[in-house]
Amino acid sequence: MNGIIIIDKPIGRTSHDMVNIMRKITGVRKIGHTGTLDPMATGVLPICIGNATKISDMLTLSDKRYIAELVLGMTTDTQDADGTVLTDCAVNCGEDEIREAIGRFVGEIEQVPPMYSAIKQNGKKLYELARQGIEIERKSRRVTIYSIDILKIDKERVTIDVSCSKGTYIRTLCEDIGIKLKVGAYMNTLRRIKTGPFGVDESYTMSDIETLKSEDALESALIPADRMFMEYPKAVLNTKQVRSITNGVAMTYRGEEGLSYRVYDENGSFLCISKIVDGRLKLEKSFWN
Repeated sequence: MNGIIIIDKPIGRTSHDMVNIMRKITGVRKIGHTGTLDPMATGVLPICIGNATKISDMLTLSDKRYIAELVLGMTTDTQDADGTVLTDCAVNCGEDEIREAIGRFVGEIEQVPPMYSAIKQNGKKLYELARQGIEIERKSRRVTIYSIDILKIDKERVTIDVSCSKGTYIRTLCEDIGIKLKVGAYMNTLRRIKTGPFGVDESYTMSDIETLKSEDALESALIPADRMFMEYPKAVLNTKQVRSITNGVAMTYRGEEGLSYRVYDENGSFLCISKIVDGRLKLEKSFWN
């Protein structure tokens, strides 16, 4: 079994939990997820199976889209609803003021990663230190917020639709919006609706997965790995060329210098991603069995 299954991760489960569950369901050990979703978050979690695990890193580095609700007037130690309340104040911001403050976060911004995160520093995950009551200085990093659409403002509750680059912490964004408004804020709910080219409309709940498994139709949920590369031009090789490329030989190929190609055999089987370097097709990432 090779390919990608888009899971609609339920609340309360970690990304690693979902990998273990899918290993039990599929019987395949070679499975990986593509970027951590917090237990309180739901939504799109691509699970890569078999040789599709080779693109896990690419999906982890891809852009994301989220629907989040933030609550103004309070802050927590985890920046979300699971944390301990640190501050509580009245909210006297008008809608125009809220919209103006949120709009300021569109573009390239600096974010300080939260203590309650899986980032490692000196060999330890930050959340492990945070649970011991230890807070250390973190370097800010640059992320990009492509857009923030305000879906709803209901008193102190604000629902936003955020498209952003890899490494963006939405709960940190929510807290920073609260700081900008001088009332504080925390993230109340989070749902990821897109990762790279994969959206929630093609995701499966765990109930869906169990049903497909019982009907011996689980492979119908698999998305082939080459979906990640549809913007690359396609190259079809004959039998002799396939033999060369699968043996690691960079072969002469008429194509655009410096351009990467989706490479297939004459039967339409996806083989690899290769790049034209000095007029030769050079292997970048293989997907053959």
